Amino acid sequence: MASLDNPASALVAGAAPLRSVLYMPASNARAMAKARELDTDAVALDLEDAVAPEAKDTARTALVAEAKAGGFGHRRLIGRINALSTPWGAADLTGLADAPLDAVLAPKVDSPDDIAALSQAMDAAGYPAAVALWVMIETPRAVLALERIAAMAATTRLAGFVLGLNDLAKDTGIAQLPGRAAFVPVLVQAVLAARANGLLVLDGVCNAIDDAARLEDECTQARDFGFDGKTLIHPAQLAIANRVFAPDAAAIDEARAIVAAFADPANAGRGALRVNGKMAELLHRDIALQLIAKAEAIAARISHQLT
Repeated sequence: MASLDNPASALVAGAAPLRSVLYMPASNARAMAKARELDTDAVALDLEDAVAPEAKDTARTALVAEAKAGGFGHRRLIGRINALSTPWGAADLTGLADAPLDAVLAPKVDSPDDIAALSQAMDAAGYPAAVALWVMIETPRAVLALERIAAMAATTRLAGFVLGLNDLAKDTGIAQLPGRAAFVPVLVQAVLAARANGLLVLDGVCNAIDDAARLEDECTQARDFGFDGKTLIHPAQLAIANRVFAPDAAAIDEARAIVAAFADPANAGRGALRVNGKMAELLHRDIALQLIAKAEAIAARISHQLT
């Protein structure tokens, strides 16, 4: 159950849901076409991990073509580039400038200087102002610089963090065990840095495609830690992520009761009320309004898909 004390994405992402972000390799035309039919809040067309070196250039061309072809509907469209330190990163950043993307996702950032360089390169390439920069938090240096990196949102296109625990595990030797106990400090610090600077923040992928229980545990953990949603690697993971990161009926009922109590003229001017046996303050009313807006946005999206 989504707690009213933890409205997840509502604080920074408004009512627009971002429960699920599905990676699709830009080298796979069938996968990109299929993404147009899937119940995902965003599609991340990937030029990095999912694409072999010899296919990078053709994948870039295919990504731009697919984005321009449209048909992704409500789904936010993200392009994940290769790191600027690779032979393909600069060409990716320049080549995607004409694609109708919502955001560019850049891997392997280490410092605020990397954010400045990426944002300036997007400006120079002619990206529309509305195209955001999201970055992967997946290196030890990035974790140690989380707050300083997040603060770059004030002066650059930076708008989101995406956790990359696979790379972080590789670089540190920290094991990704069920429960992710060793990564809890990283998860919490990423959320704190993001929220302090108005960024959205997405959890990393669950590698266990056939382990629905583990995926649900990771989604529940991330939701309770304050993440907006989760990045995914297979369509079979979508239903769980969408369900866990959406407010459930009990939470929506509780939120509506809180809003109704503060709207009652009999309670005018009161800053704290007793609602269904619990104390509710004005901050709980604000959280309730955010949760209701998110639930209504999800319901409207589902209704639109069915018509």
